[in-house]
Amino acid sequence: MTWLMGTVVVRIARSAFAALGIAAIVSAVTATTGSLGNFFSYFTIESNLLAIVVLIVGGLVNPQSQRWAYLRGAATLFMVITGIVYAALLANAEVGLTSPWVDDTLHRVIPVVMLVDWILFSPWTRRPFLAALGWLLAPLAYFAYSLVRGPIAHWYPYPFLDPGHSGGYGRVALYAVVLAIVMGLMAVGVNVIGLWRAGAPGRHRVTSLS
Repeated sequence: MTWLMGTVVVRIARSAFAALGIAAIVSAVTATTGSLGNFFSYFTIESNLLAIVVLIVGGLVNPQSQRWAYLRGAATLFMVITGIVYAALLANAEVGLTSPWVDDTLHRVIPVVMLVDWILFSPWTRRPFLAALGWLLAPLAYFAYSLVRGPIAHWYPYPFLDPGHSGGYGRVALYAVVLAIVMGLMAVGVNVIGLWRAGAPGRHRVTSLS
């Protein structure tokens, strides 16, 4: 009964934070005066949308398959990247969010929620580190997308992606290398947490691929 009550509380909490994330994004969309294409080209928005989906599904269904665990790990990593990059590089930059509560929700609250949820309730199985590094394909694809779209739209989502702002493509490439290394370390960290949880006493290890 205690276990069941705990599961219900976790599901309710996931659904509540998903609702908070939805409210933040809706508020940001309605407040934006720029292009919606630009708005949805922020990594913050894209990663939060994925996190919201994960929280909703986790709250309603709570799958325990390997594929779902892998998606949860990806969403967790993307939100950790969002939180850390924002804190390190973008806290005082213009990132398209004018409301403090929306800013805090998308850059601080949801990243912490996703990480805590992963630490406490990770349905991870023992996967090699190479599989976890596959999570980085999405951020790298986003980086390429931003550089290709930037000259076309005459707009870059973040200052360090803008060659005109950061000091040329050489400086952008340097940022890319540094961020790729840092994100790789984050991916390893998320993977390590999952492996630790998979090996914790009393944990049920999921083997289904569905």
